[in-house]
Amino acid sequence: MFRSAILVFVILLSSEGFLFAQKRTGKLYRIDRYESVYLPLGKISFADKLVEFKVGTPVPIKKYRDSIQCLDEPNYKNYQTPNFLSLGCGGSLTVEFTDNGFMNLPGDDLYLFEVGPSQEAAKVEISQNGTDWVYAGKIAGGKSSLDLSNEGIDPEIVFYFLRITDLKELCKSKSAGADIDAIGAINSVIKLTINADVLFDVAKYDLKETARHSLDSLAKTIQKVDKATILIEGHTDSDGDEISNMELSKNRCISVKNRLYEIFGKDVLYEFEIKPYGESKPRFPNDSEENKQQNRSVEITVLPPKDYYDSINKG
Repeated sequence: MFRSAILVFVILLSSEGFLFAQKRTGKLYRIDRYESVYLPLGKISFADKLVEFKVGTPVPIKKYRDSIQCLDEPNYKNYQTPNFLSLGCGGSLTVEFTDNGFMNLPGDDLYLFEVGPSQEAAKVEISQNGTDWVYAGKIAGGKSSLDLSNEGIDPEIVFYFLRITDLKELCKSKSAGADIDAIGAINSVIKLTINADVLFDVAKYDLKETARHSLDSLAKTIQKVDKATILIEGHTDSDGDEISNMELSKNRCISVKNRLYEIFGKDVLYEFEIKPYGESKPRFPNDSEENKQQNRSVEITVLPPKDYYDSINKG
């Protein structure tokens, strides 16, 4: 029922003119002798499931065609060690992020660890569902980061799938096509959606006793992140008047926030924001009881902390 994605900052880190003081998850990954890229989620920021690999022609030699080498954290050592995947000329690779998604947020959103002696150009597409694809840009000429704003990507959508297609610019080497060591999401989020009927009685905003168990379970996912902004959004159906529905969604957001405060305690490094929408942003037309039930929801999005964005704005 829930799709999720996570992000956090966690080691003491000084780079690119800014300082991070975190505890656990955030991590700096070396690109070459002189440059590194910071991923707020650290280890869990990377694509971790292979969906499809279509090798191009000419085909790279066998040792460079192990498709799982593109998953998880980067581990490139040198060109002779086959811990990366060569796509082949015109080949394509589709991966899924299962424990995090990514969004178009401030700064760069994705980093593709393209390795080897030559950096071949490749087209990048992204998808919410693995079926409908959106062009996200290309990597070329040593540029491996992507800012989804450059392609006008909707900043409210969470994506979970990514596809890379080699652009056939270099097809003669024994590792023909783009060489992919890892695929990382810089702007990662956890997105959790709860049916409001699970949490509240009809037209009420006090949490049901049974709702506490649902929120306790969600809190365990959130607590994998030790510093974040937690955005709580409330939605209703169109029954009743618009003003009452807006007030209801606001009070439901506050109830969820207060319960999470109780669970987390006073010393956590979370900032909370609430955004009540009432009936103004329905997921489905309010023309059936089933659709109305799906429109009654509370969405929790765990975002990078604000000081991360402050730091990149200064940098």
